[in-house]
Amino acid sequence: MSTHTYKKFEDIETGGLPDKMTVFQDCLSTFNASPVDAKKSRSLIAKLLRLLYNGETFPRQEATTLFFSISKLFQHKDSSLRQIVYLAIKELAPISDDILMVTSSIMKDVQNGDVIYKPNAIRTLARILDGSTVHATERLMKTAIVDKHPSVSSAALVASYHLLDVSKDVVKRWTNETQEAVLAVKSYPQTGDRYANDSLITQYHALGLLYELRNHDKVALRKIIQQFSKNLRNPLASTQLIRYVNEILVNDHSLISAFFPLLQDWLTDRHHNINLEAIKVIVALPVTDEQFNAALQRLKFLIGSSKTVSRFAAVRILNRIALKSPERVMSLNSELESLITDPNRGIATYAITTLLKTGSSENIERLIKVISKFINDISDEFKIIIIEAIKTLSLKFPTNYQSMLTFLIEVLNDEGGFEFKNAIVEALFDMIHFVPQSRDLALENLCEFIEDCEFTELSVRILNVLGNEGPKTSNPTLYIRHIYNRVVLENSIIRSAAVIALSKFALINDVEVNKSIKILLRRIVNDSDDEVRDRAIISLKFLEGLDSNKEEVIQLTKPAYSYDLANLEHKLTSYLSKGQDGFITAFDITMVPKITEDELRVIELKQKTSKLDNAVKEPEHNNKHAKSADVKNPHFEESQNADLLKQQYVQELSAIAEFESYGPVLHTSSVVELTDKETEFVISAVKHVFKDHLVLQYNIENTLDDVLLELVSVIAQPEDEGFEEEFILSVDSLTPHGQGTVYVSMSRPSYLQTTNFTNTLSYTSKECDSKTLEALDDQGFEDEYPFEPLSLTPGDFIIPSMVGNFDLIYDEELQTESTATFQVESESIQEVVDQMVQQLNLFPIQGSMVVNDTTHLLKLFGKTIDAERVAAVIKFVHSARNGVTIKATVKVDGEESLAATILEGLV
Repeated sequence: MSTHTYKKFEDIETGGLPDKMTVFQDCLSTFNASPVDAKKSRSLIAKLLRLLYNGETFPRQEATTLFFSISKLFQHKDSSLRQIVYLAIKELAPISDDILMVTSSIMKDVQNGDVIYKPNAIRTLARILDGSTVHATERLMKTAIVDKHPSVSSAALVASYHLLDVSKDVVKRWTNETQEAVLAVKSYPQTGDRYANDSLITQYHALGLLYELRNHDKVALRKIIQQFSKNLRNPLASTQLIRYVNEILVNDHSLISAFFPLLQDWLTDRHHNINLEAIKVIVALPVTDEQFNAALQRLKFLIGSSKTVSRFAAVRILNRIALKSPERVMSLNSELESLITDPNRGIATYAITTLLKTGSSENIERLIKVISKFINDISDEFKIIIIEAIKTLSLKFPTNYQSMLTFLIEVLNDEGGFEFKNAIVEALFDMIHFVPQSRDLALENLCEFIEDCEFTELSVRILNVLGNEGPKTSNPTLYIRHIYNRVVLENSIIRSAAVIALSKFALINDVEVNKSIKILLRRIVNDSDDEVRDRAIISLKFLEGLDSNKEEVIQLTKPAYSYDLANLEHKLTSYLSKGQDGFITAFDITMVPKITEDELRVIELKQKTSKLDNAVKEPEHNNKHAKSADVKNPHFEESQNADLLKQQYVQELSAIAEFESYGPVLHTSSVVELTDKETEFVISAVKHVFKDHLVLQYNIENTLDDVLLELVSVIAQPEDEGFEEEFILSVDSLTPHGQGTVYVSMSRPSYLQTTNFTNTLSYTSKECDSKTLEALDDQGFEDEYPFEPLSLTPGDFIIPSMVGNFDLIYDEELQTESTATFQVESESIQEVVDQMVQQLNLFPIQGSMVVNDTTHLLKLFGKTIDAERVAAVIKFVHSARNGVTIKATVKVDGEESLAATILEGLV
C-alpha cells in the first residue's frame, strides 16, 4: 500500500473531516475550469457534502459563491455528476442568496432531462421555489405526477409535500393528477417485459398527498377510503388507508359497523403488515365481541407465522391488550406458551409478560422459572418490561409473593444499568407497601444491595425506605448497623440521607435504641460535610425534646401530608407575577391543596402506568401522519392526560376575576361530550366544584362555514332544588370553525347532592364572509339550540385515594353503610367494572379492577371534597340468563345519607 493510499484510508477510518477552506478553494478553481473534470468535481462535491452533513456551515457570501460555482456544472452532461450537483444545491440553497437564478436550468432538466437525474431535479426544484415562482412550474409538476416512470412520479409527489407550505392553493389544483397517480399501476421497467421492481410505491406517495389536500373535509376523506379501498396494490398505501379509517372511527364510533367489512377484508390480506394495522384499529375501538374475536383469530395465525417480525408484532399487540383487558387474551395462552422458547428473546419476553398478566396463581412459579433461564440474555429494556409485569402480578396475587420476591432479589444482584436497577427497587418498594408479609425479607436484601450500590440516587431512596419501614420490623437494630455503615463509607449525599434515616429509629419506644442513636449522631456531628453535620445537630435537638413533646417531633420527622407541588408551583408563579404591588399581602399557603401519603402514592402509580404503556407501545412512524396513525385506546390515553388537563382548567379559572372569591377548586371532572362530532355545534362540558359554588364550563366549537355567532351563552337548568344560577360568562362572538368557552356559575348546597342539567345554547346568528369573517348583516336573528343534558354524579365530589390497609378501614373504622342489589344487562363484567370505577371516581384497591372470572370482587376507596373517607365493596356475578348481578356496599365517615347518595348515583 502506497503512503498516499494509506493516508486516505486512515482519514476514512478515523472519521477526520477535510479542511473547510481547502475544500472551498478547490471547489472554486475546479468548477470554474474549462473543460470541467467530472471525476474530480464529483470528489470535491462529496467532500463538501461531508462537511455540511457533519454540521459545518459557510458564511452566506461564501455559500452563495459556492452555489453559483456548482451551478456552472450544468454545462456537463455526465449523469452521475448531475445527480450529486443536485444534492449540493439542496444543501446550499437555505444558506445562499439569489438561488432563484438557477431555476431555469433545473426546470430544463425536469422537462427534458434524463430519467436518471430527473427525479433529483424535481426534488431540488421544490426546495428553491417560493410563493411567487411556484405558479410557473405548475404544468411541469402536473406532467411529472402522471409520468409513466414511477421514480419521476414519486419524486413529483414527494416534492408536492414540501410545496404545500409554500403555496397550498397551487398544489390543490393538482388533485386530479394525484388521483390518477393513486390508481395508476407503474413499475420500474427493465429489458423486455420483466420488471426489476414492482413495489408500486407511487400509490403510497399519491395517497398521502391526496390526504393532505382533503383531510379538512371529513366527507371527502370517507370518499377517498371508499374509492381506493379495493384498488391499492402497494402494502404501504393500504396500511396508510387503514390509518385514515382509524382517524374517522376514533372520532365517530357510530361508523364502526359501516367500516368493519373493510377492516375484515384487510384482516385476511396476504401482507402481514396490513393485517397488523387492521388489528390495531379493531382492538383499540369499542367493537362487539364477535368483531374483537375476528382480530384475535388473525393474531393467533400471526403468532404461528414463520416470519420473526410478524410474530414479534403480534405478541406485542397482545401484550398491549393484556394491559387493559387480560381476560380477552386468555384464550390464546396456549399459543403464547409455545413462544416462551422462541429463539428471538424479544418475542419470548413479550410472551412471558403477557402470560403473567393473564395467568393464575397456579402457574406463577413455573413462569418465573422460565424467565430466570433467559433473563440474562436480553437487553435492559426487555428486563424492565418483565420486572413491571412481575410487580403487577405480586400486587394481584399477594399470597404468592415468595417466589416473585426471590426472583426480584436474584436479578437485583445481577449486572445492569440504572433504569433496570431502579425498576427492581420500585417493585420491591411496592411489595413492601402493599404486601406487608414481604417487608422484612425485602428490607434485608435492600440493605445488602446498598453495600455495593454504585448509584447514589438509589442508595438515598433505599435509605429513606429503611428509615420509614425499619422501625416497624421485629429487629430494627439490624437496619441501624447497615445505615450507619453508609455514614462511614459513602459520599456526603448518601451520608445526609443516612442521618435522617437513623434519627427515625429513635421514635420507637425503646430506651436502648434511643440511647444508641444519640451516640451515633454525636459522632456524626464531627463530619467533614456541612449538610451532614447540620442534619445530625438538628436530629439531636429533636431527640432531646422527644420526651417532652413527642407528637410534634413525629410530625416534623414524618409529616402526615405534603403539598400538591404542581399546584404550589402555579400559585407561586402567579404570586410572583404580580410584581411589587402583589407583595403587600403574604402568600396564602392554605390555598394549596394538601396530599396525603396514600394520595401521593396514587399519583406515582399513574406515572408508572404511563411509563409501562410507553415501554410496549408501537413505535411512531416517521412521516407527518404519525399522529393519526398511532393507534391507541382513547380511554387509556384520556386517563393519562387527565391530570394535566385539569391543571390547565384550574389555571384558566384562576385568571378570571369573577371566580377569585370562590376559593380553591376542590374537584374538576373529566371532559363530557354533549354533542356528536358531526353536528353544527360541537359542545363539551367540564364540572368545577368549589366549596359553595359549582361552575359549569361549556367548550363550544362553531363548525358552520359561513355563519358568525354573537352573544353565545348556555342556559343550564337544574332538575333538583339546591342549585341556583348566579351569572353566565358568555362569548361575544364565534367565527366559522372558531372555539369559545361559556361559564355558568351556580351556588350549591353544602352537602353532596346530584342532579341533571338541561342545556340550551342561545346565540345570535349572522351570515359572514368566509374569507374576511366579517358579518354581512347587522341584525341577524336570535336562535336556540338544545343539546344533551349534563349529569352531576357522586364522582364529581370524590377524589380517588389509595390506602395501605383497606380491610382494616372498611371492617373496623367506617361504620356508616348503605347496601343495594341490582342487575345490569352486559356480556362482560369488565365493562361494568370500568363503568363503575369511572362513575364513582374511586380508586381500585389491590388490583381489583382486572376481571378474570365469571365472579368478581371490586374494592374501591377515596375521599369526598370534605375529606370524608369512602370505601366500597362491590360483588359481581355473571350469567347468560340474567347478565351481571351486582351487590354493592358503600361505607363512609359521615352520615348514612352520604352513603345512600353515592349508592343511588351508582344504581
